[in-house]
Amino acid sequence: MSDVDEFLPITAAKLPDAPRYLIHDLDRGDAMANWSPDEALPAIAEAGRTPLTLAEGLHWLLQQPEALARGHCSMTIGSRRRKPGGSLDSRTPAVWISNGTGPDGPANRNAPKVGWCWAGNRHTWLGFASAGGRRSLSE
Repeated sequence: MSDVDEFLPITAAKLPDAPRYLIHDLDRGDAMANWSPDEALPAIAEAGRTPLTLAEGLHWLLQQPEALARGHCSMTIGSRRRKPGGSLDSRTPAVWISNGTGPDGPANRNAPKVGWCWAGNRHTWLGFASAGGRRSLSE
């Protein structure tokens, strides 16, 4: 993901207007494995939850590495890249365990990996990371 810095929070993520905030009730999204991001986002909102951004997902995994496991990884669909003109890029960021194939190389087998998936595709091993909510530290 050479353009990872261009994947910014989407409106549905509703980040607090604060330099620091807390997220609570984190879920890896295993129950939505084999759903597409296009299917998962409305279901997350309907459940009263919010999708994690890529930055939030990475911070969570740095604090709780056991939340990432082979066969149980997550997309962070709270971040998307906007194309010129405003429409969304068809990619969604995800974090998973590398198989050490292709450009990853065998030396990176079992290493955490940040990459992307198509918004319309399904993967049996990717859920959708979400939170019960966010709040600024001043609340």
